[in-house]
Amino acid sequence: MDARELAAVPLFSDLTDTQRVRLAGQMKEVRLPEGAELIEQGDLSYKFFVLLEGNALVEHSGQHLADLGPGDFFGEMGILGKQRRNAEVLATSPVRLAVMASWDLGALLAEFPKIRYRVEQAADERAAQLDR
Repeated sequence: MDARELAAVPLFSDLTDTQRVRLAGQMKEVRLPEGAELIEQGDLSYKFFVLLEGNALVEHSGQHLADLGPGDFFGEMGILGKQRRNAEVLATSPVRLAVMASWDLGALLAEFPKIRYRVEQAADERAAQLDR
């Protein structure tokens, strides 16, 4: 994983180059084709994703919730809430992702309060959308 790419991800914009290098070492790059299921609703939550290239859509019980593009992240709700995935994420084009294990995300959030705030804020907004 190239740390320079993480500079373009809004979630990591406040990190220094050194911090992004360390973060990149904890992430794995994954490429998947259009139509790939990135997250299946009901699965265990143990990975956090950042979309580097391509697009995806989020659905809950067949209802379209959101479209995702480069720089967007997902998978945080199940990890933060220690629950199963509450939505499905499907690639609508070929995608390239940065993937992080849940325990590495926990360490990142503990070390960087601004990132924790952004991730928790996104999780709260997404939870509210599910409750509609």
